[in-house]
Amino acid sequence: MRNKIKLVIILVAAVLVMMLSVWGPEALAQYKDNGILEVIHAEAVQEAGEGYRYQLNANEKLYILSRCLDSQDIPESEQNALTRMESTELDYQDLEGAYAFVVNHKGPSGREITDEQIYETCNEGLGMLKEAGILPDEVKAVKAVSYDATLYSAIDVLEPRNNVAVWKVSLSNSQRNANKENRLIDAYIDADDGKIYEFYARTALLWEDIDADALVEAWSDYMGLSYPSPYMSDNPLLENTPYFKKYVFSGMGDERTIVTVGFYEGINELFLKVSR
Repeated sequence: MRNKIKLVIILVAAVLVMMLSVWGPEALAQYKDNGILEVIHAEAVQEAGEGYRYQLNANEKLYILSRCLDSQDIPESEQNALTRMESTELDYQDLEGAYAFVVNHKGPSGREITDEQIYETCNEGLGMLKEAGILPDEVKAVKAVSYDATLYSAIDVLEPRNNVAVWKVSLSNSQRNANKENRLIDAYIDADDGKIYEFYARTALLWEDIDADALVEAWSDYMGLSYPSPYMSDNPLLENTPYFKKYVFSGMGDERTIVTVGFYEGINELFLKVSR
């Protein structure tokens, strides 16, 4: 009797297994389809493309900007040229080389500082540089009537997602014959946080009044950069002036960025610039 019961149980179990093997997969698939088909599902997707910027750290942003500035031929100071060249619009698809510095004709995307805000932002940055002892208090505030501001994109062409938006604020050509004493001549300003990467300013200081080591250390703190190392070179022809000192910052990967603190005698122009 017990053997018959066991046999019946085994037969029933076998039948159930056969039924599940035949109808189970189809029923399961139909159940899943009912949960997916004709139902709207929302999924967060991160934007990508030319205008998207990864969260680069301060050293990486400085490196990209330095490479892009090196790729252009625009003079950075009146000491280097009597006239400034106007930047022209470049087609992003036709860019050549690994890095490009191009005018952003689309304007701020909503994340960047706007053209209405840039002069106030520049003055706030100058105030921070003065508090840090990088610029003397005598340097005058900028005014929209006397300055020009242009938004640029510094782009790693091979990895366009790595890009930095910067404003260039320059003393207007209409002010070329005006008194430039204690005035900002040029500055590159981060379009996201308003930090001043690079500047040229006329001051009453002489080179012997400038402690380049203390200046670059204060600027590193202001920018949120790692501390630099001295740039070892005895070549006096690295700049168009004998008054300069260079420093090396870490860049991207094993690459580096060179920052120069210098001074043009005669016009008393103090500058801090970035290069590769």
